[in-house]
Amino acid sequence: MTMVTRRTVHGWCGALVLLGGLAAAVPAAAVTRPVSAILVDARDGTVLFAENAGIVRRPASLTKMMTLFLTFDALDAGTLRPGDAVRFSRYAAAMQPSKVGMRPGASMTVEEAIRAVAVISANDVAVALAERIGGTEDRFARMMTQKARALGLQDTSFTNATGLPGANLTTAQDIARLSMALLRDHPGRYAAFGTRSFSWAGRRVQNHNHLLGAYPGADGIKTGYTAEAGFALAASAKRGGRRLIAVVIGERSVALRDRRVAQMLTEGFAEPERAPERGERPDTLEEWLSKGR
Repeated sequence: MTMVTRRTVHGWCGALVLLGGLAAAVPAAAVTRPVSAILVDARDGTVLFAENAGIVRRPASLTKMMTLFLTFDALDAGTLRPGDAVRFSRYAAAMQPSKVGMRPGASMTVEEAIRAVAVISANDVAVALAERIGGTEDRFARMMTQKARALGLQDTSFTNATGLPGANLTTAQDIARLSMALLRDHPGRYAAFGTRSFSWAGRRVQNHNHLLGAYPGADGIKTGYTAEAGFALAASAKRGGRRLIAVVIGERSVALRDRRVAQMLTEGFAEPERAPERGERPDTLEEWLSKGR
């Protein structure tokens, strides 16, 4: 088995492009930049490989990982309870899809709102949560950016809670760090990202993360797409006590995104954990970042 390193990603990506040969292309704005990809071991942050992981780009709905992070923080602090009502302002109800379609003045519980955001990436619900916690989406976005700084995400900032076109910025390496922080700080609440479907008003909608139930051990995390960002996925899977996190931003189609992430995880799990040779120590994510990559 070929050793998993940052260098091997070039070969994997070439094979994945062939696998997705007939996948629909996205607008040119989304593909002028190369795909960003990173794979880390969640236990200690060891970087198994990365390519273009430090390119600053739009996160699309990966933004909602931070939206839910602050929601989980509020639940832990006791300032929010699962049964509390989340009411929809006219502004929240007017968000573009994906959305549940709540009317102004309607409400759902915090618990229901978390599922709607985690499973179907509901923009109207994300904004309603932001307003419930921060008062306004603008203030909540500032809270999101402050949290990013507290977590050491130096290239990540937010101007909205959804990832809809705006000025949100991140990198694949920052999303990997955010994924690790979610697992570390909210291990119980993280399970929301593995929910397979969401039911509302008599309709059942499947999670946008196609790896759930299809890729062994996959239990999260979040998908995203805008024309500018391309197709994105932060995924995590656990096998035999070992958890890996893979992040891809900027793919040309859902199929290519899913295949690339699945291949990354498969190659990572196929390479057994090993003790470093004398004089060798694998980069952790923090060390990898400190080298200016």
